[in-house]
Amino acid sequence: MDNKLRHLYGKNIAILGLGLENASLLEWLAKKKIPAQITICDHREPEQLPTIKNKSVLWQTGKKANQELEKFDILFRSPGWPLNDPNLNKAKRLNKVITSPINLFLSLCPTKNTIGVTGTKGKGTTATLIYKILKAAKKRAFLGGNIGIAPFSFLNKIKSNDFIVLELSSFQLEDLSSSPRIAVITNFYKEHLSPADPNNPNYHKNLSSYWQAKLKIASRPNNRYLVVNEKLNKKISISKLKNKKVFFSASPLETKLAGNYNQENVAAAIRVAEILKISPTTYLSVIKNFTNLEHRLKLVAKKDGIAFYDNSFSTTPESTILDINSFTKPLILIAGGADKGADFKKLAQAIKAQTKNLILLPGPGTNKILAALKQVKYSLANLSTASNMLDAVSIAKSLAKSGDIVLLSTGCASFGIFKNYKERGNLFNKYVKS
Repeated sequence: MDNKLRHLYGKNIAILGLGLENASLLEWLAKKKIPAQITICDHREPEQLPTIKNKSVLWQTGKKANQELEKFDILFRSPGWPLNDPNLNKAKRLNKVITSPINLFLSLCPTKNTIGVTGTKGKGTTATLIYKILKAAKKRAFLGGNIGIAPFSFLNKIKSNDFIVLELSSFQLEDLSSSPRIAVITNFYKEHLSPADPNNPNYHKNLSSYWQAKLKIASRPNNRYLVVNEKLNKKISISKLKNKKVFFSASPLETKLAGNYNQENVAAAIRVAEILKISPTTYLSVIKNFTNLEHRLKLVAKKDGIAFYDNSFSTTPESTILDINSFTKPLILIAGGADKGADFKKLAQAIKAQTKNLILLPGPGTNKILAALKQVKYSLANLSTASNMLDAVSIAKSLAKSGDIVLLSTGCASFGIFKNYKERGNLFNKYVKS
C-alpha cells in the first residue's frame, strides 16, 4: 500500500467536473487500482461527456450533478466548479474533504523543484519560456497545468531532481493547500468577476477575492521565492508574505515576441533562471529565439504588406489595450463578444485614439463596447459589424492596405458564437490564410 494514497482507500470519491485535469486524475487512479468508489459529477448530459474506460465508475449528471454532495468522503473539484456551490459548502460543514487534482499532484510530486506561474495575463508565455530555459540548461523538466497539459499525465515519469513548471489559474489556486517552491506573478488586472463560460461558471465575488486567490501561489510555508511584477510592489508589501521577494520590470532585451508587455514576461523568466543559477549564455539564447504562443499575439501571416496577428486569448479590455499599444502602424481591430462584467471606457478611448478601423463581432460585450464608443464620440464611419469570423476577416481584408496591421484582440470572452478562444483564433487563422 502506498502510504501517500492511503487516505483514498475505501473512500466514496466524487470527481466534480470531468475536465482535462479530473479526466487525467481518473485515469491515473484507475492505473493505481485504488480500491474506492468513484462517482463523476458533471452538469453536462451523458451524451455530451467523453467515454470513460473505467466501467466501475458511477455517474451523476445534468441537474443532479451537484445534489447530495455530502454523501461523498473526498471531492476533487475541477477549476470550473465554484467553491461557493451551496451543496459543496454543506459537504464542507460535514467535514468532507474538498480538494483538487493540483493539490493531490503537489502532495505526491517526487521533486521539490516546483515552479508555479500565475497572473491575469502572460502566465502561459512565462511558464513556457521558463520550461524551455530549463531544457536548454540540460535539466529534466515538465510543463503542465492551465496551459492544457494535466500534471497527472506525467506524474509517474517524475524523478527527484526533475523540475516542474505549472501554469496556475486563480481557480486552481483558490483552494491550494501547498505552494510551489518558486512562485511567479506576472501581473494583475480586473478579471473573472462574472460568469461567461457556460462550461466554467466559476468566478470571484470581488476583486479582493480574486487577488487573494492569486496570492495562494506564494502563501504556503513551502514557498521560498516569489518572483513578482514591480507594479505589484505595494499590493505585495501589504500582504506581508514571509518568502523572499524578487521583483522584475520590463526587460530591455531584443526579442521576437510581439507585444511590449511580453518584455515583462521575459524579465520574470530571467529572474527564475537567476534563482536557479542558470548561465546567462543559456537563457539569452532561448529568449532570442522564443516567439509568441498560439493565439497570444501570434503573427499569422503577411500578405500584400498587411500583417495579421491573432490574440484570441485576449478576453479583457485591459489586455486588448496592451495589444493596441504594441503597434505603431495603422491598425484594424477585430473585437467584441461575450461579456465578463468588464468596463470598456478605457478601451473605447484607446480604439478612438489608436485604431484606423474597428470590426465588432456579436455579443453582449459588444453592446457595452458600442455604448462606451458613443460616450467618447467615436466616428461610426470607422466602425463595421460582422456576424461571424469569416465576415470579420473579409471586412478587414477589404479595408486593409499595405503597411496596415489586422489584429484579432477581442477584449471579450468567446462564448456565444464560438466554443472557446481556441476555436475563435483557429477560425481567424483559417480565413486569413484562405
